[in-house]
Amino acid sequence: MPLVLGGSSAAAAAHTVDNSCRFNDDDSASLYRTISSAGSLTTWTFSAWVKRGTLGSTNKVLIDNRNTAQSKISKVLFNMTNEALQLYDDNAVDTAINNVTRSYYRDPSAWYHVVQVWDSTNGVGADRARMWVNGSRITVFSGEVTPDSSQESILLGDNAPAIIAVGKTPVADDSYFDGYMAEVVLIDGTAYDAESFGEFDSDSPTIWKPKDPSGLTFGTNGFYLNFGNSADLGEDSSGNGNDLTVGNLAAIDQCVDTPTNNFCVMNSVQNTPDAAAVYSQGNTVVVTDGSSGDWGFAGTMAMSTGKWYYEHRIYEAKDFVIGIHSNPDYLAFTSSEDVASKWAYAVRADGRMYEYDDAGSQTINTGWGSTFTTGAIISVYLDLDNNKIYWANDDVMMNSGTGIDVTDVSIVQHGVYYWCQTDNNSGESWTITPAFGGVAGYGTTAMSSPVADAEGYGKFEYDPSRGGASDFDGSAKNFLSLCTKNLGSSGG
Repeated sequence: MPLVLGGSSAAAAAHTVDNSCRFNDDDSASLYRTISSAGSLTTWTFSAWVKRGTLGSTNKVLIDNRNTAQSKISKVLFNMTNEALQLYDDNAVDTAINNVTRSYYRDPSAWYHVVQVWDSTNGVGADRARMWVNGSRITVFSGEVTPDSSQESILLGDNAPAIIAVGKTPVADDSYFDGYMAEVVLIDGTAYDAESFGEFDSDSPTIWKPKDPSGLTFGTNGFYLNFGNSADLGEDSSGNGNDLTVGNLAAIDQCVDTPTNNFCVMNSVQNTPDAAAVYSQGNTVVVTDGSSGDWGFAGTMAMSTGKWYYEHRIYEAKDFVIGIHSNPDYLAFTSSEDVASKWAYAVRADGRMYEYDDAGSQTINTGWGSTFTTGAIISVYLDLDNNKIYWANDDVMMNSGTGIDVTDVSIVQHGVYYWCQTDNNSGESWTITPAFGGVAGYGTTAMSSPVADAEGYGKFEYDPSRGGASDFDGSAKNFLSLCTKNLGSSGG
């Protein structure tokens, strides 16, 4: 499948997507509007860029309309059975359309572009319900049904209660989407192919990137959500004024994690001993069940060169450790580590500094750093150009800015490091709230005055480069947020 352009390509995106909206299913987050008069029942187009959050347990609806009795339904969703994309459309008269992809979309680190077209007046039967993912048309489905000529879809119908919803089912309170959406477009009365919303990069023809949809014909009930207004995330930018009502979303849910600059988040599908851990808020929060203390909670992006930064807010007064590790499969490290090198470095809440290796852990200095308090912001600075790591506690450098040497990535098992954070002890539930730069907060706690890195990317409480101060072993260093724009220019 083609990749989504994330800034790592040599060619720049023609259309830059500045914002996305974060949907948290546990908050019942959604956007919706009442349709006062029916739009086209035979022709519509839906397009959205999406990044998955939590998977399974319930269907994750992208867009939906149905009547109160739920006898007429039209929806596009990721189904909970296997995370396939699905079009389900039942007008209660004709044969229901239930097209399910044979591909599964389970990657929480990736942006997917989804386009669904309903075009039942098309003379070619196979073209009456068309779907694309990342610019590639899906032509093989499980149980595909072709709409009859002029078969009516009720997505833009005036069904009671005539509510069209983004991110949820409009009648039943379930099936909420979880993750991020960007560039959400609904077209009333025109069938547009995927090429109207994206294009393959001329220099990297396997990379799919966004196009500006603002010049399209949206039709009476169409809308375009670019999430540029944090005070009104349902604001319609199509010119139609079809604003959607905001349901359980806040300004902090406006994010800079987008398909043209993809940010690191926590890896919700990584192998970890704590299978009962619950991820939320676009994979920027995890709550454990207290069964184990481990290194299984890590970022989705790897680092091998460059200088990188992230923050961690202490959610509760427990024995956290915060730092980096080199093994994405925690359960295998004791048997598969093939070199005697350090594989993790972390500071602990009581002020101790740890290095972890094949044999276990070692306390480096019991007085290395200050103790952490609830609400403190811990900054982590990783310099892989000079193999050093530093920490700050509420913007005060630990160990007077003298860094710790880290093992060169060329001799650690997987040749990379990942951001990580966890509890040092088993037997207690705990909550971790890191900030990788894509969201201006820690979970639902907003930053007081977000600042970007030296390249202008990311949102953090503290300046990743400390204003150019020579705080890192007597040197000034520019540390960057871990995102594809920076990976493209600074390695990784």
